[in-house]
Amino acid sequence: MTVILFLIILGALVFVHELGHFIAAKKAGIRVDEFALGFPPKIVAKKVGETTYSLNLVPFGGYVKIFGEDGEVAADSPADEKRSFGRKSKWIQAAVLASGVFGNIIFAWLLISASFAIGIPSSAEGRYADSVRDPVVTVTSVIADSPADRAGLRQGDEIISLADGTKTYEGTDAEDARAFIADSAGPISVHYRRGDSVQVLDVEPAEGIVEGKIAIGVRLDAVGVVQLSVSRSLYEGVLTAVDLLREVTLGLFGFIREAVMGKADLESIAGPVGIAGLVGEARHLGLVYILSFTAFISINLAVINLLPIPALDGGRLLFLAIEGATRRTIPAKVSRTVNTVGFVLLILFMLFITYRDILKLL
Repeated sequence: MTVILFLIILGALVFVHELGHFIAAKKAGIRVDEFALGFPPKIVAKKVGETTYSLNLVPFGGYVKIFGEDGEVAADSPADEKRSFGRKSKWIQAAVLASGVFGNIIFAWLLISASFAIGIPSSAEGRYADSVRDPVVTVTSVIADSPADRAGLRQGDEIISLADGTKTYEGTDAEDARAFIADSAGPISVHYRRGDSVQVLDVEPAEGIVEGKIAIGVRLDAVGVVQLSVSRSLYEGVLTAVDLLREVTLGLFGFIREAVMGKADLESIAGPVGIAGLVGEARHLGLVYILSFTAFISINLAVINLLPIPALDGGRLLFLAIEGATRRTIPAKVSRTVNTVGFVLLILFMLFITYRDILKLL
């Protein structure tokens, strides 16, 4: 089931990206020869009007074949030649190339908005504090090799009660729960809910985790559900999508900077296998988590596609910028060669990351 869900999510992300290119090209009067999900060999194909719609065997990707995008403008008629990508202005070409990225951003916005409308987990101490219902003290992170980590507490566990032998805490205020741990006298018995099961474990607070007090090594927050009206969900979806876009962009450029300095952590990168594993975790948590995770991946795909790397939309936009600045057209043979090399390097990098994902599983 996880693999099927992963392929559905991947197909949706590719579809909205290529649909952005497709719609922009059609609106600009450019001929679109093929709209394909996946890479050949073809499973099924049907021509409707001038465009062939294809479903291909290799599911990791897709493409829109736009007439003249590769530099060729030969056509059956002068009217068709005017509909070539290369005959349009640089601004129209840039809009068509960037429209796939906008497709992914709009898709993320709609998914986030749907999450708000259905009911999304949120901190009772954050922006939506007035709208949170049924808050529960929840473990939002666990410090590696801390007492809580060794005892078995995990991110997402909901704290039902804490007891140290002399007193008990059963509230829904995260600050009070943190104070209880800091003032505890000895081992703490933690009753918590993980999924549909209620469990109990003992954890011994220790010094040195938080300066000046004892702690068990968890970050606690009061987390409840925020469910908004459709109109407000759409508005909050915009704000959240913009925040996410900014954070992903800053994170990516931070990673690139560290890579240039030789300090990048490749463990933080996930390929198809790693993402499929995360999809499995989201599936067990529920629909809202699947929608939110898909929105996050869609934003990542948008940002990555804008990188000035050959074979990506950003690389093609870079070529357009060079042509605009020099007022000279880059030879079609040169652009095809560079894009092919870039595509091969991207595939090799993806295979390397997939290999690392598999090693992690093993």
